[in-house]
Amino acid sequence: MVPKIRRGSRTHGLLVYLYGPGKRDEHTDPHLVGSWDGFAPDPGRDTSADPDPKVTLARLAAALDLRVKQAGDKAPAQHVWHCSVRTDPGDRTLTDDEWNTVARRLVHAVNLAPEGDPDGCRWVAVRHADDHIHILATMVRGDLRRPRMNYDFKKAQAECRRIEQEMGLRRLKPGDGTGAKTPTSAERFKAERVGRPETPRETLREAVRQAVAGAASEAEFFTRLREAGLRVKLRHAPSGDVLGYTVALPGDRNRDREPVWFAGSTLAPDLSYPKIQRRLADGTADTRPLPGADSGRSEWSPPARGRRTATGIAERAAVLLDSDDDEAAAQLVGVGELLDAVAQTSPAATRAELGAAARSFERATRSHVRAERADTRAIRSAARGIIQAGAALGRGEDGGTTAMLVSTLVLVALAAARWHSARGHAQQAEASRQAAEHLRAAYSQAAAAPMQALRDQGRALPEAQRRTYETTIRAALPENRTRPGTSTENDALAATLAQAEQAGHDPKALLQEAIAMRELDTADNVNDVLVWRLRRLAQLPAHPGEATRRPQASTGRATPPANRTGVRAAPPASPRPAAPDPRSRPPRR
Repeated sequence: MVPKIRRGSRTHGLLVYLYGPGKRDEHTDPHLVGSWDGFAPDPGRDTSADPDPKVTLARLAAALDLRVKQAGDKAPAQHVWHCSVRTDPGDRTLTDDEWNTVARRLVHAVNLAPEGDPDGCRWVAVRHADDHIHILATMVRGDLRRPRMNYDFKKAQAECRRIEQEMGLRRLKPGDGTGAKTPTSAERFKAERVGRPETPRETLREAVRQAVAGAASEAEFFTRLREAGLRVKLRHAPSGDVLGYTVALPGDRNRDREPVWFAGSTLAPDLSYPKIQRRLADGTADTRPLPGADSGRSEWSPPARGRRTATGIAERAAVLLDSDDDEAAAQLVGVGELLDAVAQTSPAATRAELGAAARSFERATRSHVRAERADTRAIRSAARGIIQAGAALGRGEDGGTTAMLVSTLVLVALAAARWHSARGHAQQAEASRQAAEHLRAAYSQAAAAPMQALRDQGRALPEAQRRTYETTIRAALPENRTRPGTSTENDALAATLAQAEQAGHDPKALLQEAIAMRELDTADNVNDVLVWRLRRLAQLPAHPGEATRRPQASTGRATPPANRTGVRAAPPASPRPAAPDPRSRPPRR
């Protein structure tokens, strides 16, 4: 049950809309289901006093505004409190009496008309559809004082949660006020009229979020916005310093043919200019390569090296989230940027699911928990590296490292869900779990080819060698961690251990190191997780086909996909390729 609250100044105008046909003839049988005294005139069904509904409607408006007129100048300018309450599409249809109960409980909860208070504000509840009602109240009490209505939205939300439980309706997650503003009905109707799949507010929110992902400076952030095809307007102080920004979609205009501008703060709480400033200051003071970053062999392409580096950093973010420390809140923002970076540069086969994962996880990045020592340099640098490297080709080492990174991001999303659940952040925890489901789907698509190649290699191992690796695997993992039998379940893991041993590693020690990195209980397939950890630790190619041929290095300037504004963004500048290391050796055959 979702309440939406607005305030206005035209009682009669709102009643005309509520009793009218609606903007698209969606209003059917409008009528009262409740009122302040139970005897208010009903323009929809009451014809006993006057057969003309317009006259009855004027009488109702006058009765509602009586205390407002009596208060005169002491009445608030916006004296109309308007709350629409809607049930979920899967809920049963409530009766008029049940809707009357809902309305009375809400006006009591927000202190408009407390039960038993003869001086409560006047209100009516109008029903013109099966699934919702509109409550209209005038905010002047019978004693001509204003009602105390602090935090009316939070109180209405809390009461709706109790009503859902008592009436057997779908129970929504309680909010905490950190969610992004939802599009208005007018914005949704306009998007439908012009044939947009989503409202400009939603398109702009995602475009701004993607532009800030891995940005090193404010100038780069604003440049990315313009390259994404957005209109950008900056607000400057007399000193010339930037105070804020607004963005608009090309072609999105109001009735006066002027662009419809949105400030960052109206798109999402964390996209305001001050918060973006703070994020850039915390996370990108140093854009040099991170010390110790396992970027992989020099002959691998920039997208592959960027994803390998990001995988190791994502593992560390998951460990921080598992520590249950409030400082991990900063890592959530970085994980969101990393997801945006991967979604922007992912192969076509996984782009839709990764984009959906990034949109879901966006809600998980915001809460009231603040990290005092926010250090997101590592994870934001990883996001920056992925974007600078350009689009992945979707095959070979590039596609294999996408599967490697996504496999880790599934566990990061689940760690975020646990972190939020421990703090009672129901909406953020659910968003994390939804992101994990999208990431699982993306992983299945990205890992299909490389994992099948590894399984084929595992089955081709000599029987004695295969039995040796099976013994190593079963000794390292508890029985409940491996599937019964010796079918294809351990084939990829056995092939990876064989390649690691050929590269000079101790298979038993390497496997123990991979297992000890962090928990495996939340993994859908423990073997797949260990395969990718082992291949990253041993610097093995993510795609086994790369072991027999030298990959062609990518310049990182692959043409990026069209962004969500419909305008193809300019390719990101990539760093000059480093000279090959004369000490580097080709991969073992």
